Amino acid sequence: MNRVFNYSAGPSMLPLPVLERAAREMCDFGGSGMSVMEMSHRSKAYDAIIRDAFDTFRRVMRVPDNYKILFMQGGASTQFAAVPLNLMKTGKADYVVSGEFSGKAFKEAKKYGDARLVASSEDTVFDRIPGFTKEDIRPDADYVHICYNNTIFGTHFSEIPDTGCVPLVCDMSSCIMSEPIDISRFGLIYAGAQKNIGPAGLTVVIVREDLIGSARPDTPAMLDYKVISDADSMYNTPPCYAIYVAGLVFRWVEELGGLEKMNEINRKKAELLYDAIEETKLFHLHAQKESRSLMNVTFRTGDAELDKKFVARAAERGMVSLAGHRKVGGMRASIYNAMPVEGVEKLCAFIREFDAANGEI
Repeated sequence: MNRVFNYSAGPSMLPLPVLERAAREMCDFGGSGMSVMEMSHRSKAYDAIIRDAFDTFRRVMRVPDNYKILFMQGGASTQFAAVPLNLMKTGKADYVVSGEFSGKAFKEAKKYGDARLVASSEDTVFDRIPGFTKEDIRPDADYVHICYNNTIFGTHFSEIPDTGCVPLVCDMSSCIMSEPIDISRFGLIYAGAQKNIGPAGLTVVIVREDLIGSARPDTPAMLDYKVISDADSMYNTPPCYAIYVAGLVFRWVEELGGLEKMNEINRKKAELLYDAIEETKLFHLHAQKESRSLMNVTFRTGDAELDKKFVARAAERGMVSLAGHRKVGGMRASIYNAMPVEGVEKLCAFIREFDAANGEI
């Protein structure tokens, strides 16, 4: 087996034990004589799979009893519309724009009501989380929307913002399950699966029960949280295989030691990588120190051709998908949960080697 270290921002690496188990069960799941991809989502076998995924996720994430977990489709981007369609009761919502996707969410929300910009870090190319307080939020807003971790720019909220009595809605796609989080501080959390949960195609929504049931009359059924909740996430055929793999990932995190252990490992990986970059003459980090992400490390040399050389040489050594997003350039190392410490150590060694060979240029 010749597996590479994949630093892609998503779809990203999956834990090897999960892949190996899925491979073993590919053609015959649990003696059923068929793959999970072939079985009816209404069968007893699949009902056990999805129930276990729900239960394990609730345990690992410590989701309070007054929150519903929904397995939806359409990626996190579909939630940019689903959130205002379900939660805009007065027609007002406040948005914090700290990167590409929170900007897209803000733009989408404007179609459905009075979406107002509370704070933004666009003026410095989203190199930080913009500051704001609960006094900046309209008291009659239906919710405040943030993106907790910004994949493209490598920034992350250092703490959960205080929004007072206004529900906090959070896109947590690129950091969910990477650290312990107090779910009760949020009204709603959503996350695309393809970074820390499993294959693309699944979106997880955690929503407080009192926020369900007030969708606009013209809300499509597939985006109505009450419709999905009442049907136990099986209003139509769900992304069956993605949910199955996600369930295996939830078990993997739990058996590893839960979110506390996961966070310990993630902090170690990030510290190794940030330290290696800061020690060099050649490389510079994009994100300001107080806003740095544990999941996405963005850096560059300042020379586009040299950046391309670094990415190409790294790929030759089995470290792939290190090119930065076009809006930032340079490099981006996404070191999600499934990236082993070994992969980060290998990248650190290459960064030092490349700096030594090219640092005086």
